[in-house]
Amino acid sequence: MTREKSTADIRDLLQGAGLRATRQRMGLAELIFGAGERHLTAEELYAEAINAGMRLSQTTVYNTLHQFTEAGLLREILADPRRIYFDTNVHPHHHFLDEDTGEMEDIPADGVAVGALPTPPSGKSIEGVDVIVRVSSRA
Repeated sequence: MTREKSTADIRDLLQGAGLRATRQRMGLAELIFGAGERHLTAEELYAEAINAGMRLSQTTVYNTLHQFTEAGLLREILADPRRIYFDTNVHPHHHFLDEDTGEMEDIPADGVAVGALPTPPSGKSIEGVDVIVRVSSRA
């Protein structure tokens, strides 16, 4: 896990990504990035924001997460059709997904070997491979 980020670090992060450091963006960014690397859903972030006393809508949370993703600050992970996670670690890596708890954990990029990939369509190139290893304590 990376070190915690200060308010000044977070302001610099947003401004470096070309985003204005508005009050709501700063508040959400402090929740997202303030404690180091993590995976979270929009619903989890909204609940954290409400618990922190922020006054905002779920739409604001969704819009902010997508702005941060477009700016390269977050990585969107479609775990299944019902769950989209946002990852503060934007570098290539894979994930364990605990089907019992919904928690996601990083797997280093070199921790998974993909034996063969199909030839991409004409004029296209492969940008990367994302592997989600689903785990459960059920037998």
